Amino acid sequence: MEDADPFAPEGRPLRRGWTTGACATAATKAALAALLQGAFEDPVTITLPGGQTPAFALAHERRGPAFAEAGIIKDAGDDPDVTHGALVFSNVTAGVAGSGVTFHAGEGVGTVTKPGLPLGVGEPAINPVPRRMMREVVEAASAVAGVPPDFALTISVRDGALLAEKTWNPRLGILGGLSILGTTGIVVPYSCAAWIASIQRGVDVARAMGLTHVVGSTGDASEKAAMARLGLPIEAYLDMGDFVGGLLKYLRVHPVERVTIAGGFAKLVKLAQGAMDLHSARSTVDLETLAGLLAGAGGDAALVEQARRANTANEVLGLALAAGLPLADVVAQAARQSARDMLRGTMEVSVLVVDRGGQIVGEA
Repeated sequence: MEDADPFAPEGRPLRRGWTTGACATAATKAALAALLQGAFEDPVTITLPGGQTPAFALAHERRGPAFAEAGIIKDAGDDPDVTHGALVFSNVTAGVAGSGVTFHAGEGVGTVTKPGLPLGVGEPAINPVPRRMMREVVEAASAVAGVPPDFALTISVRDGALLAEKTWNPRLGILGGLSILGTTGIVVPYSCAAWIASIQRGVDVARAMGLTHVVGSTGDASEKAAMARLGLPIEAYLDMGDFVGGLLKYLRVHPVERVTIAGGFAKLVKLAQGAMDLHSARSTVDLETLAGLLAGAGGDAALVEQARRANTANEVLGLALAAGLPLADVVAQAARQSARDMLRGTMEVSVLVVDRGGQIVGEA
């Protein structure tokens, strides 16, 4: 039995789902069966990179004299994925002799317009592993039918352009729709790996564009505050969320000249303590440490004792602000040192502490 997940309702295990890449592969296999054998495979079973063999029910079938098209509704399990419930299509036609499998972006699938991604500029945003999965399906079916594996695959997603506005795609330079993603074919609910992979692609694009300063923000308010302060190109801003360690570890190997970490007070207190995952389920504010930082900011014994008995980090910040003490600056300095330790001196670091109203209240 799976361990209970802290994010799951009533502690039950979270249900996994399937990536857009897995759905596109299954749709391709079903459409190809209709083209080569005269009937759609439904349900259609595929083999994932890890050996799993899920079956998918078709939600759409369409055939013509020279094409077949199948569609599958993506089930992301319990993950709050913006593509959950999206209809993923694969339209399969005969390709030019000797062309092999070619990939095309249909409606709702984006096109790469900036360097730094694992696909070239001008390519449809269908990632390498889904391409490999679809290519393997085509080659296997072609071998059974005794025909060359020369087929053109056009992948589409219903309402994909609208859904893409809620993703990183516009910043990464993927325009016109979603990316067809997946390395395992499986969506792991609230996956740290998926978020960190998005952060890494953001760094790759920034570096490929020659940017020398990137910004990791814990949320929307801190990002807007950093934008107002720094005025960098949009590609410099990375939705780091709670994964400051994931960003810093990647930058340590793929450095730029400077990184700014922007976040809420409580989040950055955790970074000041040395935490590299800032989610409340995986790290907590140590009020004793925070009280020590308040003492370092000039707090007297009575105020420091109040901080030790406080309910939240933001209550301590309020005490410091009322006393005119630069606690947020002290936290920023300690958070900056934690980040520098992780980066091992490979680049410059600055920190912006943002309050709940979106104002910068401390920096280093």
